[in-house]
Amino acid sequence: MLMTTTPNIEGKKIVRYCGVITGEAILGANIFKDMFAGIRDIVGGRSATYEKELQRARDIALGELRERASQVGANAVVGIDLDYEVLGQGNGMLMVSASGTAVVFE
Repeated sequence: MLMTTTPNIEGKKIVRYCGVITGEAILGANIFKDMFAGIRDIVGGRSATYEKELQRARDIALGELRERASQVGANAVVGIDLDYEVLGQGNGMLMVSASGTAVVFE
């Protein structure tokens, strides 16, 4: 499955548009991760724990996008957009949503 943020596939002809599809992932933050991230914020540097969780959420959302494209008979997704939000009480949850257009190309 070809997946791209561009609106077309260079050198390929899109022969059918299958519609807009989405994939989402919502992950809760762990209190211990929050504590260590808070310490990291104080002393500076990157929070590897949060970066891993963000990557995990992105992988899940893109995996769902790929699966939904396959279900509608597409062989590619174009115009992919990723959005990130924090949700819940005290912003304790991370949401990553991915959307794009499922297409068939030759």
